[in-house]
Amino acid sequence: MNTTIDDWISTADTMLRTVSGGAKARRTSPALGLPPAVLPPEAQRLSGALMRVNHVGEVCAQALYEAQALGSRSSAQRQHLREAAQDEVDHLAWTSRRLDELGTHRSWLNPLWYAGAFALGSLAARAGDRWSLGFVIETERQVEAHLAEHLSRLPEEDAASRAIVAQMKDDEVRHAESAQAAGGHELPWPMRQAMRLAAKVMTTTAHYI
Repeated sequence: MNTTIDDWISTADTMLRTVSGGAKARRTSPALGLPPAVLPPEAQRLSGALMRVNHVGEVCAQALYEAQALGSRSSAQRQHLREAAQDEVDHLAWTSRRLDELGTHRSWLNPLWYAGAFALGSLAARAGDRWSLGFVIETERQVEAHLAEHLSRLPEEDAASRAIVAQMKDDEVRHAESAQAAGGHELPWPMRQAMRLAAKVMTTTAHYI
């Protein structure tokens, strides 16, 4: 692993753009061009809470991928992780804009979520590249399941949020498959369960705060 000062500067820049709301999407939002819908107050609150949780997930994804890339022993894997992270930048920007449209706030704990996820990503990287990829696989599988659950809960009339979440879900499936094809190891059951518990704490808190 050859970490340079430029790598650390890039990492700091990613952190600042992520927690400040300055992320810029490369791809067009799936919600673009959909007819606007006036949501009843209860439906708007629900959509706002679910999209806030999804935005927090993307804050964590940026931290995880950045930490794992920084600690990777392989330049090829570092490139692989950063390419996947760019999709997550799109998700971050899409969900951020949707929160504005829904008139609700981003999680006030985003700096904390980023720091915690960065620490987890650093630990995964220290375990070695194949275990780090295994961490990506399990993370993306859990995120896919979480997004599928949100699709079942988002109001039917909120076509914009549903389109964003559906594209995010497709991207997460692709990331997991790519990490598996690259040789990622299946994580032990206790670690998978611990990740599910941590995710539950995060999603429950971010729903409101």
